[in-house]
Amino acid sequence: MRGRARRWRPWKLAAFGFAVALTGIAHGNMDTAAAVESGEFFVPDADRVRLSALGFAPVVADYYWVQTLGLVGGTAENVEAHAGTIAGLIELVTALDPWVDHPYRFAAVWLTRSVDEVRRANRLLRRAISYHPKDWRNRFYLGYNHFFYLEENRRAAEVLEPAVAMRGAPLYLGAFVSRLRADGGSLETAAAYLRELVRSAPDEYSRAEYLKAYDEIETERHARYLDEARVTFWERQGRDIRVPDELWRGPKRVIQRAPPAHPHFPGFVWLLDEASDEIVSSFYRSRYKLHVHPLDAERRNRWRTQLEAQKSRQEDAVTDDVRSEGSV
Repeated sequence: MRGRARRWRPWKLAAFGFAVALTGIAHGNMDTAAAVESGEFFVPDADRVRLSALGFAPVVADYYWVQTLGLVGGTAENVEAHAGTIAGLIELVTALDPWVDHPYRFAAVWLTRSVDEVRRANRLLRRAISYHPKDWRNRFYLGYNHFFYLEENRRAAEVLEPAVAMRGAPLYLGAFVSRLRADGGSLETAAAYLRELVRSAPDEYSRAEYLKAYDEIETERHARYLDEARVTFWERQGRDIRVPDELWRGPKRVIQRAPPAHPHFPGFVWLLDEASDEIVSSFYRSRYKLHVHPLDAERRNRWRTQLEAQKSRQEDAVTDDVRSEGSV
């Protein structure tokens, strides 16, 4: 074994030097600084780079990763203008060395300017999951993209669910997945999911956290029951309720008794939320759903507009094609 190592070492050193020399020559002719300033940065074909690397593709990948960091650092004030180049470089890095780690999540952070960029980042994150299936962070970023940018809550839940049991995953992840499922209308699915988390919790602290989330689901189940009673009240009386108590008290009541406003703690009541006009528990003061900060909500509205505009353009293109075929 030692003899073989000595016999191959000079060859390996020569090949490595040749690969580095090729890469250096290529980039020496590129004028990287000028390319960054002009907004143009050449991203070579991954297959060609791999062939020229002579077995040292991971080393060359490190080189391009440094170039990526330099591009972002050198254009910090206008990094969004170079998002396409950044994406191309990260795709090159991960193609040359798919076992890398941080570059995948780097893409998720920087590729957020448009719907197409997010989907491009998602493709990279799916590759990350295939090479690092036990790392919860890649699933977290992918699930977040589906939830926040694309508003695909069910898909986000599907992506995140396997990450809950992974080593290092935060406890809140399980509750977040259940909220995603409930927000999609599947309250029973969320409840079943949390019951399984409670059953398989690794310790009492985790179990307590999941039980608290399950209490929220039970309270939401009761609130939805009151929503149905509210509709019945409107149909019978021709008006909406003034207070939730009208649903179970007085001659106009439509149910016999109020469900508990919390599964375990007495003394809490049902209220009409002044802002949303929803029936809420005085314990939680809000309904069981995903709560988005107003600034984030504004950003999501812009994303929704982009998605709708993209869909509209696609539909218009199809219509134009049909008209063209009909006029022939």
